[in-house]
Amino acid sequence: MLIGIDIGNTDITFGVFQGKKLLDTFRMRTKINRASDEYGIFILQTIQYKGYSKEDVDAVIISSVVPAVMHSFTSAIIKYFGLKPLIVGAGIKTGIKIKTANPKETGADRIVDAVAGYELYGGPVIVVDFGTATTYDIITAEGEFIGCVIAPGIRTAANALWQQAAKLPEIEIRKPETILARETVTSMQAGLVFGYIGQTEYIIRKMTEESGFDHVKVVATGGLGKMIAEETDYIDYYDANLTLKGLQIIYDKQKK
Repeated sequence: MLIGIDIGNTDITFGVFQGKKLLDTFRMRTKINRASDEYGIFILQTIQYKGYSKEDVDAVIISSVVPAVMHSFTSAIIKYFGLKPLIVGAGIKTGIKIKTANPKETGADRIVDAVAGYELYGGPVIVVDFGTATTYDIITAEGEFIGCVIAPGIRTAANALWQQAAKLPEIEIRKPETILARETVTSMQAGLVFGYIGQTEYIIRKMTEESGFDHVKVVATGGLGKMIAEETDYIDYYDANLTLKGLQIIYDKQKK
């Protein structure tokens, strides 16, 4: 059994795989100052609660954009599972060629998303990940990662709005019934959600135009991605577990 782990700025997401099949997912908040025992006990107790044992786990793969947690986290895997995790990074086989100006700047999460988008949906493809930041990555039919856009995530934008404007309240992020809002909360919701739909459509359209590709597929993932994907024809597929699936694909490539 394989555990795929995606360490993001907001959450750490876990996927339990048997072969290519995703059996279970769970998550915890990302905190810089956790000790290795905290990580280890949480993972061990959670998989046991879900009906597995640590003896079932024979491999772990990790992608991370938070270097500060990696020492404690990898120590937890070694201590509690007796396994050395595979880390997505330089030298690992992915099947994707990074053709940007500085390939080393490309985050592990985006590489994993690119692999999953290309392998599962084919190229050319734009992969949109609605996370703490929203990333738009384009991969060619030949599997070349050639360009990207990074924008503030919708929740990040919302946090900035109510933290920087003294009279604006913290709100639930959801689509209001109409863009013609008549009070503060729905006005903020309209600006965030409809504004983000507009941004998403414009960026996808410009990336498609400037790439010169025909029939580019667009795949979205990430927490609030489903809400945006349901409101636009510019997104062809929404896959909540795209990143975890990418980790499983990359793990399999190391055995070839």
